[in-house]
Amino acid sequence: MNISIGGYSFNNTYLEGKMDVFGYLETIKYRYGLDAADLWNGFFIDRESKPIMKLADESYIRKIKEALDERELRLVNFAVDGAHLWDPDSHMRELLYNNALTHLRAAIIMGAETVRIDTGGSYTEWETMSEEQFDYTVLRYKEFSQVAADNGFKIGPENHMGASLLPREMKRIAEAVDHPAFGFLVHLGRWKADQADGDRLVAPWAYHTHFDAATAAREDAIETIRMMAAAGYTGYWGIEQNAQGNQYAEIERLIGLVKKLLTEA
Repeated sequence: MNISIGGYSFNNTYLEGKMDVFGYLETIKYRYGLDAADLWNGFFIDRESKPIMKLADESYIRKIKEALDERELRLVNFAVDGAHLWDPDSHMRELLYNNALTHLRAAIIMGAETVRIDTGGSYTEWETMSEEQFDYTVLRYKEFSQVAADNGFKIGPENHMGASLLPREMKRIAEAVDHPAFGFLVHLGRWKADQADGDRLVAPWAYHTHFDAATAAREDAIETIRMMAAAGYTGYWGIEQNAQGNQYAEIERLIGLVKKLLTEA
């Protein structure tokens, strides 16, 4: 089954000093027997450099690529924090833009198949975009989509922050970008409006998905999988759950639950 584990699922283990990116790769390959990595840049950025979160140097990125190859792991998604598109301050937007370019270079080196770079906006507010924000967002995603197309991957935001938590705004962005390399990492069910229809509205652009403990336990989870498949989704079903404790056991439980859902769907 096409199942992956988002790197953020082990953030607390990382913060305890018990895991690095190479430990993550060992875990998904040999503990859980998976064939794909679902990397999060939080394992190899300078977290003290917020909000930019500078990436490790290129030699370290190449070591990650070597580790992926040694374990015969596909990199089905590279989730990037600290390089989102929109900030009200033009100087900050330029810094974020340059950081995004650095992460795109890393994605190319590592052989990422999809890349998540967020729209920007607040984590606590989810207003529709202003005309200026919308135009800038579309412009950058068009640029990044061409980079993605030239290097064999897809790119786009997750329903993660700001306007991306509104499925109709996500759909509006996709229609304006209008590029075959553009799409969405759909964190299933995580919407602040149109909750019942959100996944369906964006399904045609889905390049990757994430379940968490709550969405995997929903009564309509099987119907969601069937709907996504009917919309043409053939990618991986990711698990992203940063449990407070017992993270290895919690991920094992969720893998079992998602496998059951996929079997019954």
